[in-house]
Amino acid sequence: MSEMRRTTVLAVLLAAGALSLVAAASQPPAQPATPSQAALAATKIEKVKDNLYMITGSDPTDRSMFSGGNTGVFITDTGVIVVDTKLAGWGQVLLEKIKSVTDKPVTTIINSHTHGDHTGSNSGFPASVEIVAHENTKANMEKMDAFKGDNAKFLPKKTYKDKLTLGSGKDRVDLYYFGRGHTNGDTWIVYPSLRVMQTGDMFAWKDAPVLDRNNGGSGLEYAATVGKALATVKDVDTLIVGHSPLRKVPELKEYQQFMTDFVAAVKQAKGAGKSVDDATASIDLSAKYKDYKKERYKAAIQSIYDEMK
Repeated sequence: MSEMRRTTVLAVLLAAGALSLVAAASQPPAQPATPSQAALAATKIEKVKDNLYMITGSDPTDRSMFSGGNTGVFITDTGVIVVDTKLAGWGQVLLEKIKSVTDKPVTTIINSHTHGDHTGSNSGFPASVEIVAHENTKANMEKMDAFKGDNAKFLPKKTYKDKLTLGSGKDRVDLYYFGRGHTNGDTWIVYPSLRVMQTGDMFAWKDAPVLDRNNGGSGLEYAATVGKALATVKDVDTLIVGHSPLRKVPELKEYQQFMTDFVAAVKQAKGAGKSVDDATASIDLSAKYKDYKKERYKAAIQSIYDEMK
């Protein structure tokens, strides 16, 4: 092999490796084979309002406690609607937690987006359960190894484009898609009779979001997407978010402003020629957003820099 050819091959391999690292960084952490005792002990079922419960999730930065995202449990006259199924291996735990508050069967699963910490235990429920998601989320899930072969039967069977209503009256659930953000298929779930909205990872924590560009996510469009949710869904006061305790609507408004300010700061840093590391070191919004963390700044800045190319 000529020296020029060896150099070319090495450059291609290095580029492929770099792309693989970026792809890995945009995904949730690898799934534990079985739930840890610490995670099991920390996972509770809590009443949100009336017939709506939350099975607590966790922040993925603490691997020993990680179970996946918060799970919604909505008890209707005809059965239970579950929103997000945590990591693989959590199906039986979820069923036991649900059984502690109702004898009704699970009839529906809604996946807020594609990630394995929200879809991982779809297969832990009976095959008769109807699985629902945004059309882009189904397309993203079809690319996952977890849903290949026989497990394809745990992919969503019902999808929608902009809005879908399940049930009626006090059992009504409205699903909305407002645009790109965490991924290109994030569903916002609204329980109108209870004035509650479940945000998935569009509002996961008070920190920069995970921006999964491999599954269509966008930092540049993020604040506008949250703005559409706030402008469209008016009659809610309580939020079940992705990976932290219950929130109130003013906190989502604050998060939209945070993302507006964060992206503006990233654009300014890139315009000034700063590297991702320098931008991460220089961007500090803590004076305005006092209870926000900075643990995810670097990955989000990298994603926005890449998106601006």
